[in-house]
Amino acid sequence: MIRKVLIANRGEIAIRIGHTLREMEIEAVAVFTDPDEHSLHVPAADAACHIESYLDAREIVRAAKEYGADAIHPGYGFLSESPSLSEECEKAGIIFIGPRPDTIRSMGDKLESKRMMKSAGVPVVPSWDGNPPASAYPVLVKAVGGGGGKGMRLVEKAEDLAEAMASASREASKAFNDSRVFVEKYIRRPRHIEFQILGDSHGNHIHVFERECSIQRRHQKIIEETPSTAMTLKLREEMGAAAVAAAKAVDYRGAGTVEFILDPIGSFYFLEMNTRLQVEHPVTEMTTGLDLVREQVLIAEGQRLSYRQADLHPVGHSMECRIYAEVPEENFRPSTGTIEIFEAPAGPGVRLDSGVGKNAVVSYHFDPLLAKLIVWASSREAAIERMKRALADFVLLGVRNNIEFLHRVISDPEFSSGKIDTGFLDRHPELFTVSTDVPVEALLVASLGGEKTVSGAHLPDVWTSGFWRNS
Repeated sequence: MIRKVLIANRGEIAIRIGHTLREMEIEAVAVFTDPDEHSLHVPAADAACHIESYLDAREIVRAAKEYGADAIHPGYGFLSESPSLSEECEKAGIIFIGPRPDTIRSMGDKLESKRMMKSAGVPVVPSWDGNPPASAYPVLVKAVGGGGGKGMRLVEKAEDLAEAMASASREASKAFNDSRVFVEKYIRRPRHIEFQILGDSHGNHIHVFERECSIQRRHQKIIEETPSTAMTLKLREEMGAAAVAAAKAVDYRGAGTVEFILDPIGSFYFLEMNTRLQVEHPVTEMTTGLDLVREQVLIAEGQRLSYRQADLHPVGHSMECRIYAEVPEENFRPSTGTIEIFEAPAGPGVRLDSGVGKNAVVSYHFDPLLAKLIVWASSREAAIERMKRALADFVLLGVRNNIEFLHRVISDPEFSSGKIDTGFLDRHPELFTVSTDVPVEALLVASLGGEKTVSGAHLPDVWTSGFWRNS
């Protein structure tokens, strides 16, 4: 039995993992670097250890041994998808709450993962190590060892391929210390659909349904939901079976995600496997009642899966918006500063996973993700309305943020209709423009007096809630 876990992460995911550990009566040890000395995840744990870097696997394992931790949970980001931490845990006799090093290594190599998935009968996008045939264009140049849009280039014409590969290779080398790139067929207007998987050490594997992750900026997700509006019962069965086949092909242990791209005619292709907990895992928890962190811990202890495939039945609709300290209107420029006011939304079906609060310092040292706002409702339409209300109630002052931008996105008629794909934001430049006929002076008067009417004109609810204060 695991009695003490070192959480090798920070911010909202470290706090979220700690919630489950406390419910399981497992002690939590936090780690922090100098910029995080006063971060909320530090006092939220039972103990805390100063480290020099979140990226030093040996230092993290030393900290775990010093504090008597039985296991290490990597969260997401940092070392969660690097085999080094899992390997160091094996050497030290510490349980790694995640898959084996060989699984992480093979799935982190996009060429190797594609080869393994193809052998397992999972559909894959056509790809090439070098020059593709002329009929293949347009194509994507992609980094072998990375993700998040880094080392990726869209190439429309064959004569532009060499420069794109060289440029992508340089970026990949800097970001992932791996300069290898490959070429993949570009699917126009695809959806990004992922399936949550669970596997234990006894050969049992299941999927926990899909998540729609097509609303992205810079190839990174900002809004996720489940179920997907593209899904039919037949397609869910086929994609779910492919996800389980992918998990079985690598004898997957723990919680992971199989990511697919879905083309406009309904064909789907393996994209990659994320060998960790996903940022967007809460929407799956909200519709199934599972605690995915609890499942990770039980699997790491050597227990069998708590559920069979037939036991799982999602209910309702859930949606997540990622709250970033950034300025969408300025090409998503990161924002820094001190949070002066932090008033979180509440109410039925609203969940907030946050790593910040009032007086928190948002620096340039880390990813600008501040919190994740999640809602659940009985239908997608009701979930959208609930998310609109929650975003409008969210007050975050001191750093620029994307709260109002997210409200504009989910209020767009095309989004409401469910007709979305990964190019959605590119097709809607108007979403990056703040538009209101109400003068700033009138908003200020209304905000100070709590009035919803200025000079006889009724102010929209959105401007008499949180948004005027965020501005």
